[in-house]
Amino acid sequence: MMSGKHPVSLALGALSEILEREKLRGKTHLAMREETAKTLNEMPMSFMMASQKARIQTVPAAAPASATAKLPGKDAESPAPADGTSPVPERTEAWARKELNAIFKEVKSCEVCRSLGTLRETVVFATGNPMADLMFIGEAPGAEEEKERKPFVGPAGQKLTRIIKAMGLSREEVYISNIVKFRPKKGDGRFQGTSNRKPDPTEIEACIRFLRREIAVVAPKIIVALGATAAEGLLQRGGPISSLREQTHEFAGVPVVVTYHPSFLLRQESEPDAEKARASKRKVWEDMLKVMEQLGMPVSEKQRGFFSK
Repeated sequence: MMSGKHPVSLALGALSEILEREKLRGKTHLAMREETAKTLNEMPMSFMMASQKARIQTVPAAAPASATAKLPGKDAESPAPADGTSPVPERTEAWARKELNAIFKEVKSCEVCRSLGTLRETVVFATGNPMADLMFIGEAPGAEEEKERKPFVGPAGQKLTRIIKAMGLSREEVYISNIVKFRPKKGDGRFQGTSNRKPDPTEIEACIRFLRREIAVVAPKIIVALGATAAEGLLQRGGPISSLREQTHEFAGVPVVVTYHPSFLLRQESEPDAEKARASKRKVWEDMLKVMEQLGMPVSEKQRGFFSK
């Protein structure tokens, strides 16, 4: 359980988890609209993001000693909020890593995920900067990711690394995660080898709450959804990737840019039509230029001209 959470956030999160579990168990007497489920799921994360952005800047000059309280892990004192609730911890890298580690432990013990029987055992959580402005989200780990226990380390991950480098960044400066934290099985998984598949809606529903909490902790300025599955799971919106990438999206107030998955680019490169592959790369790069501009990053003429000829 994440420390420092408001009781209302905890209650809403528990309610959301109960409803999700009952739905996965096939209960038919729970009448709930999709909009209601989405609202319940997003409320805890929205509350946390709002709380984490709140900062207590100064102590009033006349404040009595009893009106101050020590923040977790901090030597300095900060004033207690006027409503009597606990003070909001300062967002530091140490705090973020602690919160993310707590989420990781919950993923490892997720009974709902295990009970599906369609996901493998190894947890593949996330990698990168827990205070990153830019967050990449994929769908689920594959064979290479399961082996290394890190997202995007296989061929598609290497392609993503090159894209990030072309932006003038490194993997260590961004945050990379997946909607589903376990590699989906093919059949019973015993003879799966290196074969992979994308997660189904039930698997996404079982894991999405963990990603929502990651986003609340990292608090990125912008999110990139890699591929249609990631976009649909995060935004609760379907449609072709070509249409989704042209639209404006946000998740809990954070702008979301939808683009093609790196594995799609690799498949395009393996086909004989080089111009088609180049066109797909250009589309992805246009999306990354959009991300850079929204983050206020400098864009050189060389970067702007990639794939233009």
